[in-house]
Amino acid sequence: MSTPAHVAIIMDGNGRWAKARGLPRLAGHKAGVEALRRTVRSASDLGIRWLTVYAFSSENWSRPASEVSDLLGLLKIFIRRDLAELHRSGVRVRVIGERENLKPDIRVLLEEAESLTIGNTALNLVIAFNYGSRDEIVRAVRRIAQQAADGQLDPESIALDTVTGALDTAGIPDPDLVIRTSGEVRLSNFLLWQAAYSELVFLPCFWPDFTHELFADALRQFASRERRFGGLAEIGALSSSA
Repeated sequence: MSTPAHVAIIMDGNGRWAKARGLPRLAGHKAGVEALRRTVRSASDLGIRWLTVYAFSSENWSRPASEVSDLLGLLKIFIRRDLAELHRSGVRVRVIGERENLKPDIRVLLEEAESLTIGNTALNLVIAFNYGSRDEIVRAVRRIAQQAADGQLDPESIALDTVTGALDTAGIPDPDLVIRTSGEVRLSNFLLWQAAYSELVFLPCFWPDFTHELFADALRQFASRERRFGGLAEIGALSSSA
């Protein structure tokens, strides 16, 4: 079975999972953290090299202040409680998203996770925090424009690689597969540039119910797809038979 090198996941449905059980939303977010722990272990077992998770979007700040506080608290707990285990397991943590406006305690935690695990090679865990793809692209364009204004870059030389290298994900391969839970069928401002040719799998389960078996099933769906990247599959067959 063809295994994707990079899987990105939109972890959706914590609140609805809790509501269906008559529980507060915080209970859903806590269950979502447990699902993330399981998924990191599953990614390693399934041979995934890169795993990107949509942990907190730039739009999530518009949620009620109490829920934002709960989400940030869970992030702190996850990093403080799990970082040592991730490090022992050879997981490298990388963070994408806007950091300049984050509170110092959050920013320090993210930087600590990156610096501690920088030499690890078993699995690359990319956490999209305070991330929005449109914001990422705007920030990349600003950097490129500043380079051009400073005379460091000829505008005529700007190419796809120029933009790719200015994004938060510079040096990270594009996702082969994007999975979204909860039954919603959209990307919600997640990796819009990077997912141009990703395979998409939308699952009806809420994120806390995401299991190793569902992960493996998504990989089987990926393996059954024919990836052409805008080309025609028949070209190769015609060439080989000519």
